[in-house]
Amino acid sequence: MSNLSGFVKRLRDIMRNDAGINGDAQRIEQIAWMLFLKVYDAKEQDWEFDDDSYTSIIPEACRWANWAVDDKSGSAMTGDRLLDFVNNTLFPVLKGNDIKDSNGNVLISGVKVDASTPIKKAIVQTTFADANQYMKDGVLLRQVINVIDELDLSDYEESHAFGDIYESILKELQSAGSAGEFYTPRAVTDFMAQMIQPKIGETMADFACGTGGFITSWLKELQKQVRSTADAEKYGNSIYGIEKKQFPYMLCITNLLLHGLDIPRVYHDNSLLKDVLDYTTDDQFDVILMNPPYGGSEKADVKNHFPSDLASSETADLFMSVIMYRLKKNGRVAVILPDGFLFGTDNAKVNIKKKLLSEFNLHTIIRMPGSVFAPYTSITTNILFFDRIGATEETWFYRMDMPEGYKHFSKTKPMKLEHFNPVMEWWNNRQEITVDGFDKAKKFTVQQLTEELGYNLDQCGYPHIEEEILAPMDLIQRYQEQRSSLNTEIDRVLADITAILGGGQE
Repeated sequence: MSNLSGFVKRLRDIMRNDAGINGDAQRIEQIAWMLFLKVYDAKEQDWEFDDDSYTSIIPEACRWANWAVDDKSGSAMTGDRLLDFVNNTLFPVLKGNDIKDSNGNVLISGVKVDASTPIKKAIVQTTFADANQYMKDGVLLRQVINVIDELDLSDYEESHAFGDIYESILKELQSAGSAGEFYTPRAVTDFMAQMIQPKIGETMADFACGTGGFITSWLKELQKQVRSTADAEKYGNSIYGIEKKQFPYMLCITNLLLHGLDIPRVYHDNSLLKDVLDYTTDDQFDVILMNPPYGGSEKADVKNHFPSDLASSETADLFMSVIMYRLKKNGRVAVILPDGFLFGTDNAKVNIKKKLLSEFNLHTIIRMPGSVFAPYTSITTNILFFDRIGATEETWFYRMDMPEGYKHFSKTKPMKLEHFNPVMEWWNNRQEITVDGFDKAKKFTVQQLTEELGYNLDQCGYPHIEEEILAPMDLIQRYQEQRSSLNTEIDRVLADITAILGGGQE
């Protein structure tokens, strides 16, 4: 392709003219399923080259090369014919439905998946299970397909360059979900992957993997150690992901195919819908890297999958339990959690922290600035590092301040990996730091955290919070973000008051 940098702009300019596309979210989703088929087609060509017996799970008529490619002979489908094919043949088939004639005879078999289907084939059906086709103009659809087909993924340089373009597409998708689901900045995922120090032969999991940011950061670090075909095989089999939502799942699969994973072990599922007590050593991993959804409230049927003392209503708390039950002995974790987890005093939160400190080694908490996820949320987050080598004896806290020249991060001034350099320097030479009378880095014994502080992990926080005047909608958003963490605590206090009043009346 002559101009990769203009790839997204070209697609956007075409799709703006289509009446079926409403906004960037639909535009990107439209692009996403076509990109998946283009990337998957390139992969299948490689698999066919390497294995003469390879057969595609996609019927011949629905393979990208057989309907999407325009050889400029004038025979390529376009207009109403193309639209009819995509809506009434391609999508039903990829979702698993047969195409039949008026007599009920099967013309094209839908993609069928069962337990024996190899992962690299099964991903087709799961990727399209809830995918959408929005475009209403078949001529414009043909134009979009032609732009995407210009990508030469057989060319290493272009394929690599497109990987970077794909990253920019993912950045454009960043939006605050209704349950605190934010795409994690690449600087953060890269930092966490570096500090966790991947090793060939280890397995890594993300139980709410979104578009695969943590997985690709892990692979980038692990790739540096690949020295042989045996290493390469272990590298390819090192990841495991689960994503509940269809759209991020599709993006994640495409992302991993672009990163050279022929067998992306990522599943379209909900990590919270299995009893945590049923997990065995076969369900555990050496490393867990993740940024779980937070702020969401889970229903009783979800909480029933957890021991009663850990059955929090808050999504992030439940994911913490999943992490603890699915971490191998001697395994390592880096997880992002909001401030509400650190200072929360409701029973479930305290019990989760008790379990964390008594059964795991919580060795480091990195306090991150509030604008890491700007402009999508101002909620303040933290990175917790812990392992399963024994109980916690001491925990280091480090406050990561804004870099010089930055008042806050933004779309135009995003967080960069280099902003973590002070953290990395401190990491290998730990010492307590005080700035203007406030702790920036400090070590606490487990006795201090439990007996003196009552499991309050909100230490070395930000002392100078400037008062800011927010726009009404921003103010509403901030209150909504804080409400979830506070609701449980309010309910607990009200219950205590009610109990006292009730007792006084007897």
